Amino acid sequence: MSAVREQLPEGRYGRSADARADRTLKIVGAVLGVLFLGVMGWFGWYYVVDNKISAELIKFDVVGDSEVQVHLEIRKDEGAQGVCTLRSRAADGTEVGRKDVRVDEPGSRVDKVYTIRTTAKATNAELIGCTAR
Repeated sequence: MSAVREQLPEGRYGRSADARADRTLKIVGAVLGVLFLGVMGWFGWYYVVDNKISAELIKFDVVGDSEVQVHLEIRKDEGAQGVCTLRSRAADGTEVGRKDVRVDEPGSRVDKVYTIRTTAKATNAELIGCTAR
């Protein structure tokens, strides 16, 4: 009896279709990976360099049933102006107070206490974010 070969001889007819497909997938994956890293780098650069104002909530104090005091430390470029948004929530998570505070003070650092009027007893206060004008 003679043996029947089911595959082509190795290396005789060039690359197989599977090898070409694997190479194409590797190239497409590498291009997409480089594009993804480029976009992420651009977003990171934009966030770090172009963000002219930022703030940190140092502490908050629930003064009464209708008032919360928020201590903010704001860092900004010299002469930059902006708005920071503060929010207060009740125990069940509903928003009971919101305030936009203008940051017009000169200097690169502002340390100030703001008051949020609330519609019900608040349990916390949070800084939503700051935007430059």
